[in-house]
Amino acid sequence: MPRVNRALPVILVHGFGVSSSYFVPTARRLGREFSVYAPDLPGHGKSATPLRTLDIPELAGALVAWMDAVGLDRVMLIGNSMGCQIIADTALHHPDRVDRLVLIGPVVDPAARTPMRLINRVIRDVVYERVFLGVIVLVDYARMGHRLFQEYRHMLRYPLQEVLPKIEVPCMLVRGEHDPVASQMWLEEAARLLATSSLITIPNGGHAVHYSTPDQFVESIAPFLHAS
Repeated sequence: MPRVNRALPVILVHGFGVSSSYFVPTARRLGREFSVYAPDLPGHGKSATPLRTLDIPELAGALVAWMDAVGLDRVMLIGNSMGCQIIADTALHHPDRVDRLVLIGPVVDPAARTPMRLINRVIRDVVYERVFLGVIVLVDYARMGHRLFQEYRHMLRYPLQEVLPKIEVPCMLVRGEHDPVASQMWLEEAARLLATSSLITIPNGGHAVHYSTPDQFVESIAPFLHAS
């Protein structure tokens, strides 16, 4: 029987405009060994829609409030893309609630900190992802509607480079080998900014390695999650 670490749950935090749906392949695999949660943050997926679009610190606050509501005291956080900003902000302001972080393709790469440069990189990533990911993204984006534009601005403005050096919990950085959104140079810089970190590359992966190459992704991060 697989060992389930119920004392230290794992929370999967989605990225820009999407729901937790694209974390399902990873959740299923991690669920063999850990207690896994994948919430839809306010305004995303099946969650309620707030009167205004929340910025990154507010989404981090909503994540902690959700943890309180379901009775999770201390957790491991895994985020993708904008989700990396959310979990980094959570670790910064609530370090007692976070044991460790896994940052998958964190944004925004300093070399792409304009709306069009980032969009161009996202478009280039399509060829490295499973086809059905596009369906998931389109459904989730349609639900977001005009709120996508405001969230996009929040994402571009969040100062992740300034936050990373202040994070004290162990971190693992993950990048798909072909990810055009988060470059190797940016991930190496992020690793230098973090006090305690490691950086791994998933062969043949794109920006959403947790969806398109879940077996390799989970195999790569499992030792980090099990480490004491």
